[in-house]
Amino acid sequence: MPQVTPTRDHIEQTRQQIDRYIYQIDRHPERRVGAYPYYLFHEPGQPIRGTVMIFHGFSAKPHQMWRLADYLFLNGFNVYQPAIAGHVYINPAKNWPQVDLKPEIAEPLKAKVQRDPVLQTYLTNIANSPTGFTHPNLNEQIALTTRLLKIEPRLLDIAKAIQSPDDPDFDTYFISSHREFLTDAEARLNELAAMPGEIYTVGLSVGGSVALGLAAARPDRIKRVVAYAPLLRIYGDDNLKYVNLAGPLDIKESGWDPDLQFPVGCLTAANRFGSSEVMSPASLQSLRNTPTFMVLTANEDAADIPTNRRFFDLIGGTSRGHQFFFYEQDMFVPHPMVDPTEVSQNMSNRYWKSLYQETFRFLTLGTIDPGNLGSYDESQQLPAVPSV
Repeated sequence: MPQVTPTRDHIEQTRQQIDRYIYQIDRHPERRVGAYPYYLFHEPGQPIRGTVMIFHGFSAKPHQMWRLADYLFLNGFNVYQPAIAGHVYINPAKNWPQVDLKPEIAEPLKAKVQRDPVLQTYLTNIANSPTGFTHPNLNEQIALTTRLLKIEPRLLDIAKAIQSPDDPDFDTYFISSHREFLTDAEARLNELAAMPGEIYTVGLSVGGSVALGLAAARPDRIKRVVAYAPLLRIYGDDNLKYVNLAGPLDIKESGWDPDLQFPVGCLTAANRFGSSEVMSPASLQSLRNTPTFMVLTANEDAADIPTNRRFFDLIGGTSRGHQFFFYEQDMFVPHPMVDPTEVSQNMSNRYWKSLYQETFRFLTLGTIDPGNLGSYDESQQLPAVPSV
């Protein structure tokens, strides 16, 4: 791949743009400790392979993929890891993208919930739980949505409006800031305007959707995309139904950051962004011409696998130069597959080193070796990955 050599002026202009953004965050009263964006730039006059933008998962922080960032940096890339939209701030109900019912619909529903003794008992139990509230299990999801539909039958029509990404009634019922995932990413890309060379996007989960969405919006600037388990649609029909309807309950969940809780409506926005923006006909058409590497796992509990497979086919699949790899169930790879120390469902990714290598191979050559991805050992033909 061709290399470029940024000058001191290129580096300084880019640093000034990013540092200006960090300065704004630092002065914000609701700044989130440890969630600031960061960058790794080689010294002026040193050739680079390009710049990789890395987007973390929902509720996480930029350092979630610091090992991958270090590996790519050590092997010739500049790296910029911004936070996804709003995640540099606490108070997710105010600062993160969110979908919620309009007040004239939400307030009467909340009043009905407050008068319902069954839901009040359930919500009280959540409030009194010493461990707080995490994502509900399947039985809870079904019970919650069934109860909500019982006390407010109108939710059936409302549910239809959110199930389809292009339903014209969506704006009748909902207020949404889900597009901020894209507009914020575009602002971060603009901070790299002075940096010469190709730009690549890499992301996990919601960050994977952001990486895809940004590449679709800016094919003039983004060369290739790597998306690990992108959240184009939330996993499971009952789970999706819960996420789309439970927002008015004001339930808050915890995610990768146990010290911070977010309203369910933030998950709704993440789902809406993937299903309506990244899966839009315009985005799909744009991404047909941008080489994309998708990695999925059978042990998925967040991103819908059939939707990801369909997305890959819609952008043209391998016939258009895109690449795809699927970790089988007995490989025990969880949704957060990029960091070997991250545990989900009692699983962690034993194959992480080959994943890093194949990410590097794809970014530099546009190809992958599935055999290496399925191997415990590293390829001797690619740069070695430092051990944990």
